[in-house]
Amino acid sequence: MSGQSSSAQTKKNMQWEQLLTTERYNHGALARHEAGRSHFHKDHDRIVFSSAFRKLTGKTQVHPLAINDQIHTRLIHSIEVGSVGRSLGIKVAEKIADRLPEGTEPDDVGVIVQSACLAHDIGNPPFGHAGEYAIQDWFKLPRNQGLMEPLSAAQAQDLQSFEGNAQGFRIVTQLEYHLFRGGLRLTYPTLGALLK
Repeated sequence: MSGQSSSAQTKKNMQWEQLLTTERYNHGALARHEAGRSHFHKDHDRIVFSSAFRKLTGKTQVHPLAINDQIHTRLIHSIEVGSVGRSLGIKVAEKIADRLPEGTEPDDVGVIVQSACLAHDIGNPPFGHAGEYAIQDWFKLPRNQGLMEPLSAAQAQDLQSFEGNAQGFRIVTQLEYHLFRGGLRLTYPTLGALLK
């Protein structure tokens, strides 16, 4: 019983100013309100215009063979998931609107969730988990160990235990746009939602 009230108290005391900061990874704090698009809408646009997102059009979503010629790509899947995520994010934010930081609207929370949904498959290889296992196994083959010699133990482990979600996070925080200087430089709320 006391665990439930403690959990309810924690939820009630969430630090929304901190959780919904406009600060960007490797870029610092920004003004909360701007005319036109919010910082979270800019995150959405940065993801949509990234080459990593566009490359999802070349990866099929794993599913049984269809009876028609329509191929369901990871790009279409991510757009669909983003649409549902945005709607759910807005619904939840409308219920806690009185606790949101000044200048943050329920639509901002919706677009944070949408952005995370759009980016959720960015690091996944073709063929889903089977593709992850193929990458892991390839780097474990004895004939490929020469390729591993120049790498640190941590780098070799990254390849031998390749995981698409971790790769996606690496892409958006390191590889796209600002190479090794923040990547897409997304806001911390968008990155936090992507981790979830």
